[in-house]
Amino acid sequence: MHPDWLSNAYLVCDEEGGTGVFVDSGAPLEPLQEAVDRHRLTVTHLLTTHADADHVAGDAELQERYGLEIAKGPLETGGLLFEALPTPGHKDDHLTFVSNGEAAFTGDVLFKDAVGGGDFGQIRDSVMEVLMKLPPETRVLPGHTDETTIGREWEENPFIRVWRGAEPEGAERVLVGGREATLVVWSPDYDGKGKAWVRFDDGTDAIVGGSRVSRS
Repeated sequence: MHPDWLSNAYLVCDEEGGTGVFVDSGAPLEPLQEAVDRHRLTVTHLLTTHADADHVAGDAELQERYGLEIAKGPLETGGLLFEALPTPGHKDDHLTFVSNGEAAFTGDVLFKDAVGGGDFGQIRDSVMEVLMKLPPETRVLPGHTDETTIGREWEENPFIRVWRGAEPEGAERVLVGGREATLVVWSPDYDGKGKAWVRFDDGTDAIVGGSRVSRS
């Protein structure tokens, strides 16, 4: 995890002495490179959930060191099979990669206790109609900070609880960048500043960083 961006980079392998794949590169890469050597891996690809700087900062370093390909879609290499699920909202071309049906690399769409910012309708559909359809035991390896599972987020994520009708929408009045709005959901977020679903008085819904919300 990058100490400032709090963004994650991952290495997945099939077995000792087998095949490895990187997922995103916006974190210190030395520990992953040491793992490649320790487990005697042949690294073949880099998967990119989306192209924000804090997720692709190390692409050139990995390409130069390993001569690998950057893949932006489904991948089968060695004993690894990655599904590439379109999960737009934070970025139009955002993908979630599911590794061997066990672990979902969700980038900036789903976090522990929060969801990503971006197009509200797309984020909601990506989370509820794509990610929440995965088995509850699926590990969620997000683009920032802590690991979680699909089942935990179904039960505890404040956004998901409201979207599935387990909790009512909030009614607190707030200001967002000077605009009056209703605070529908407030949740923790990876940066410690919170994440909010707000509804402006014209009926527009938005997901915004908590630092933009002024609460009385």
